Amino acid sequence: MTFPLAGCTLSGAFAHVPTAFVPAASAVFNQAGALGIGVVFQPGTCADGLDFRFEVPGLAPIAGRLLGWADGRPDGASELTVQAASGLMAVHGRASGGARPLGVDYVSTLAASLALQGTFAAAVGQLRGSGHSRVDVSLAGAATLAIGQYLAGATAPEGAERLLPGCTSPDERPPFTSADGVVFELETLDAEPWRRFWNGLGIPGELAGKGWSAFLLRYAKAVSPMPVALMEALARLPYAVIAERCAEAGLSICPLRSLIERLEDDDLPLLLEHGPWHFTPGASGLPPTTLGGRGDLPLSGLRVIESCRRIQGPLAGHLLALLGAEVIRIELPGGDPLRGMPPLVDGCSVRFDALNRHKQVCELDIKSARGRAELLELASQADVFLHNWAPGKAAELNLDHADLARVNPALIYAYAGGWGEDCRLHAMPGTDFMVQAYSGVARQIARRSASAGGSLFTVLDVLGGVVAAQGISVALLKRGLRGEAGRVDSSLLGAATLLCTAELLALRDGKAPVEPPVAGVYPTAAGLLAIECRDAAEVERLRYALDFPLDAEPALRDEQIVRCLASRDAQAWQNLLREFGLAASAVREDLSAVHEDGRIAPCLRTEAYTLVKSPWSFT
Repeated sequence: MTFPLAGCTLSGAFAHVPTAFVPAASAVFNQAGALGIGVVFQPGTCADGLDFRFEVPGLAPIAGRLLGWADGRPDGASELTVQAASGLMAVHGRASGGARPLGVDYVSTLAASLALQGTFAAAVGQLRGSGHSRVDVSLAGAATLAIGQYLAGATAPEGAERLLPGCTSPDERPPFTSADGVVFELETLDAEPWRRFWNGLGIPGELAGKGWSAFLLRYAKAVSPMPVALMEALARLPYAVIAERCAEAGLSICPLRSLIERLEDDDLPLLLEHGPWHFTPGASGLPPTTLGGRGDLPLSGLRVIESCRRIQGPLAGHLLALLGAEVIRIELPGGDPLRGMPPLVDGCSVRFDALNRHKQVCELDIKSARGRAELLELASQADVFLHNWAPGKAAELNLDHADLARVNPALIYAYAGGWGEDCRLHAMPGTDFMVQAYSGVARQIARRSASAGGSLFTVLDVLGGVVAAQGISVALLKRGLRGEAGRVDSSLLGAATLLCTAELLALRDGKAPVEPPVAGVYPTAAGLLAIECRDAAEVERLRYALDFPLDAEPALRDEQIVRCLASRDAQAWQNLLREFGLAASAVREDLSAVHEDGRIAPCLRTEAYTLVKSPWSFT
């Protein structure tokens, strides 16, 4: 594989950022290296975030800035506190027994990808005649982007969803547990295999149907309240028997693997070296620049054709639209069925609208000769074609990269998949929850969530969408610089690897992953409080703030913290600990009130429901 941005440089004081931004700085460094960007460590310090400078030969330097809170205040922001204040913990906690941290550096990884993507887009804009030379993002902006569809559901004008943390049992939801203690995920995209499987276990059809209805709620609502009888039926059987029954019924099954197991996979070394993208060269000798992008946003004047469903692909298209591209969404005649999923606004699902409101729609049947001809005509005038069809479907329809390149050699062809186009795991549906299980992400999340498995919040669909859009921005920049089109593949498995890169590298090298000495959610006199101390100095400041000698042993220390916090409410403790320079935040449990927090409010706009603004600010 080649490094698409070799010759570009990224400089910054990456080794001297505030402790709360170490995960984001590490993610920026790793992603830049995977793309071939030369990373230059500069002296000095970043006082309140992460500052860097992206340089492309022949272009003006682009300054990138990653802050914690959306209002620019420098204090108290960290991975944990932003998860708490943004409502992300609340969404994850719907099925986890209460508001819980994800247990992975999710917001930091997401924000790092967005920060880099913003600079890549600004460079594309400069090549096309725009003058953008700075991009600002925040951890808060990344977090609210992640829960945009849940915010929409919670603030819809009619039928708003009030799903608070702990609203469903953490013991009566996927993943499942066998009699011999194996924790596993089940998956199917069709009701019939589900019915056959449960009927084969003696579960009545009506009860299996209730389970299917609950199973479908995972993607939209981050809950899946399973009938107890279904959980108990699996708990009586060994895993091997369950796997046999799945094979007979046509249901997919995957045990929750550890990162240690993931290290043994053949595909991992390439993903760690080159990141979650696979770039395939296409036509070369194209004009190195295409002027015409003098709009307010860096991708103004570019056209994207998107043929995607659910979250990953549509989110990628949404991000490209927020960067200024004209996005034309392909839908079946009659429209995408997900448009009708309640709650609604003006006859359209608010969740669907949150991801697709900035797109034009073209209805056509790509399975028909006429529909394919219309799609090829659209592609002939486009800059990007993006799809997330099932593996092999593009070739079956004669709409693969080579087919579209014949009508438009300059086209960037993008595939946002589950396992990756050439992965041996195609037999399993490449959905968020199956990839969480296989990749080790679910086990990582479970460690901090007091649950058997991962999150029912679509962790990887969201990150996978950001990764797909980021890869497209890289391919557009490469086309503008070198006159070379081509294909970019990304996947949920690649996104999962990106999320766990630091831990995987540490395990590969025989090192213990670095854990913050204090990182948890604690009860107070009223409300929950998230506290994160990433080094001994911060723990010492916490001791002074609490006026109590904290034990070195983590479990005892947590008990002491809980006792101390019982004297005040969460907001009072947030204010006090902020004075000591500590990362602490009250946990926002009601999504309909997220906009009341001044640290988060600049990310949001209230219309018929609460919308998430663009995570980027360009100047």
